[in-house]
Amino acid sequence: MSKVTDVILVNAQDEPIGTMEKMEAHRKAVLHRAFSIFIFNSKGEMLLQQRAMGKYHSGGLWTNTCCSHPAPGEDTLQAATRRLNEEMGFTTLLEKIFDFVYQCEFEHGLTEHEFDHVFIGMYEGRMSPDPMEVKDYCYKSLAEIEATLLSHPQKYTSWFNIAFPKVQQWAAENLLKKAV
Repeated sequence: MSKVTDVILVNAQDEPIGTMEKMEAHRKAVLHRAFSIFIFNSKGEMLLQQRAMGKYHSGGLWTNTCCSHPAPGEDTLQAATRRLNEEMGFTTLLEKIFDFVYQCEFEHGLTEHEFDHVFIGMYEGRMSPDPMEVKDYCYKSLAEIEATLLSHPQKYTSWFNIAFPKVQQWAAENLLKKAV
């Protein structure tokens, strides 16, 4: 497994402006490139993961299938494919659907300030998640996720609360129409 130790610093247009050690970038709240992956099955359900308790922030919270940072010089799609395999133990074709910028403060003086590239894919085969990254995982309907986000948003990561409505809208306009 290859851990990314340096992240790509970017401006508001996602143009690289340098690199920084990952934890330093999170302590200084510097904008950097990241990605989030949302996997669906043939029923239109989303694959969620519960982050391992030992993660450096947001341990135990539910979130999208996988998220991370590309290494300096690494293509974002290639990084997403690599990290999905490292974290969840499978690969599938990924497609970029949008990006967004967010900033959220966490415990221990850390701040996520990310230019997040969002990818989707389809998969429902065998998985072997890394227990250092993933505590649990499951597929849930978008309606079920939406209901829990409204009633218990604290059970989910901050970026999932931001990205889910955008992914849900994309799914309604694209993914779910293909299933009909």
